[in-house]
Amino acid sequence: MVNQVQRDGGSWQSCKSDSSGASNSGGESSKESSRCSTPVLDADRADRLRDKMRRRMDSGDRWFSLEFFPPRTASGAVNLISRFDRMGSGGPLFIDITWHPSGDPGSDKETSSMMIASTAVNYCGLESILHLTCCNQTKEKITGHLAKAKHLGLKNIMALRGDPMGTDWEEEEGGFNYAVDLVKHIRSEFDDYFDICVAGYPTGHPEAQSYEQDLRHLKEKVDAGADFIITQLFFRADTFLKFLDDCRANGITCPILPGIFPIQGYQSLRQLVKLSKLEVPEEITKVIEPIKDNDAAIRNYGIHQAVEICRVLLDSGKVPGLHFYTLNREVATIEVLRQLGLWKEDPRRPLPWAISAHPKRKVEDVRPIFWASRPKSYIYRTQDWDEFPNGRWGNSSSPAFGELNDYYLFYLKSKSSKDALLQMWGKELMNEDSVYEVFTCYITGQPNRNGHKVMCLPWNDDPLAPETNLLKDELEKVNRRGVLTINSQPNINGKPSADPIVGWGPAGGYVFQKVRRLLDLFCVCGQVVLLPHVLMSPIVCLCVSGRNLTNAPDLQPNAVTWGIFPGREIVQPTVVDPVSFMYWKDEAFALWIEQWAKLYEDESPSRMIIKYIHDNYFLVNLVDNDFPLQSCLWQVIDDMFELLDAPTEPLRDITV
Repeated sequence: MVNQVQRDGGSWQSCKSDSSGASNSGGESSKESSRCSTPVLDADRADRLRDKMRRRMDSGDRWFSLEFFPPRTASGAVNLISRFDRMGSGGPLFIDITWHPSGDPGSDKETSSMMIASTAVNYCGLESILHLTCCNQTKEKITGHLAKAKHLGLKNIMALRGDPMGTDWEEEEGGFNYAVDLVKHIRSEFDDYFDICVAGYPTGHPEAQSYEQDLRHLKEKVDAGADFIITQLFFRADTFLKFLDDCRANGITCPILPGIFPIQGYQSLRQLVKLSKLEVPEEITKVIEPIKDNDAAIRNYGIHQAVEICRVLLDSGKVPGLHFYTLNREVATIEVLRQLGLWKEDPRRPLPWAISAHPKRKVEDVRPIFWASRPKSYIYRTQDWDEFPNGRWGNSSSPAFGELNDYYLFYLKSKSSKDALLQMWGKELMNEDSVYEVFTCYITGQPNRNGHKVMCLPWNDDPLAPETNLLKDELEKVNRRGVLTINSQPNINGKPSADPIVGWGPAGGYVFQKVRRLLDLFCVCGQVVLLPHVLMSPIVCLCVSGRNLTNAPDLQPNAVTWGIFPGREIVQPTVVDPVSFMYWKDEAFALWIEQWAKLYEDESPSRMIIKYIHDNYFLVNLVDNDFPLQSCLWQVIDDMFELLDAPTEPLRDITV
């Protein structure tokens, strides 16, 4: 336990903790863009997908959407979630996840359709549609899947009959044989909660008696409650445009999105054509047959062909949005979107943290900053909260954070393989200096001694953020000396909200933030002891983990980021909160072991070095509250090192 230490200008008060290190306070603490992947600070966040679609149509704003299928393996799930983050940055209106009856799609498995769609919504902030088919399902089972989807925050369903498991469709006793019956069931059991999408077939369903009959069946699905249509793939633009005109002539007025398939490989084309029972036009076959063994050449042709089709559709004035069958790949689809001018990575963030698309989190607009680099972890640990902080971090917060016992949940697992992590962090660690070198290489972007760039750390799975680059020189200096930094932000005093590095929120505003240094893990007997002796003003807020030393004994949140925007109240989206710090520090320490030490064999020198750091270092959070002035934190650290190096009389001890 850290005893209270008095000094001029303020007191340093210990916060008691139990043996686990958790605070025994009980956890109590006191439109402008319609891109769904980047919600904004108003009611638009709660808009239904069909409303967003209609608004985009009314404004003449074009959009795109993306289809993915569940992977077969856990590592594939990790890769797919990373792809969601990358492809979500281009601004899709929504994504959709297919449903495969043979893959246990409604289960809690990390590879199931249900869990992939839930992760996209909750952890990636993407508006998502979950496919649901009638195949091999009773009405009761379908109802259970829909109830589970609603509980997980999914709001959109693509209602399909589905492909038969064998050659021919087999009726399921107590089930549905047609998509129209599934649509009716959803509306009957869940009223208007779900937005419902159905499939359209530009050349007619292969099992329909005629094209005209299939149009009548499509009209029945819309009349039963479907909100919009996504079509099967096609190879000529005029095929879709004729289908669109025929739909309108038959009284189908809802949005109809063309399904675009960029050809990416010979075998994938053959497989998709087989499943969809379509014929490849002769003009395409003549091109791809001679190059069928050249994947790059086929992909380039597929990009060119898709761009040509999309341009005709968009130029017609009848097509406001395009839906892409990605086959879980990104290169071809992104290139098509770039050439069409639809891929728009907006550097302005709606908030300084990644937003969940779960409907119950729609009022959430403030978070503790500790999870800035691990937003998925924060969402996971607060998933059971009944209400979320709105405007202020205080009494509206939940009384408890959930436990984080499984660090290898697929949405939290590192995107890098074990071999890649060992190359970056060291196949063998010699001493603590080896760890300091890893942090320094991450900060500077310089290769390590083995020639590998350090692109991530256990606390941050991405390269250094542009905002942190503003502090690179200072960060390099302190990390080389063993002050290991894992979160930071520069002081900002009235930068435009459109600033490409630090900007966030609607245009025309200004953003502010205090200098904050989360200095990960000071040495117990050295640097931590010196901090009370070098902090010359209470304007610097300090929290120290482990035995919990703080100069914020009243446990009040400290705003570190805020923004001022035209016609709005001041927005305060991130805070330093001493109570949540106690939960964060448990996670921060555990990552040393779970993400780093476990790369090495038991009892190996490398594992013992990481374990020593875990057991003997402190986690320290410093905030400079005098944000309009040049930060004093770097001077504090310099003074600490100077005092540590100087031959002086013994300093007053802090009993641990």
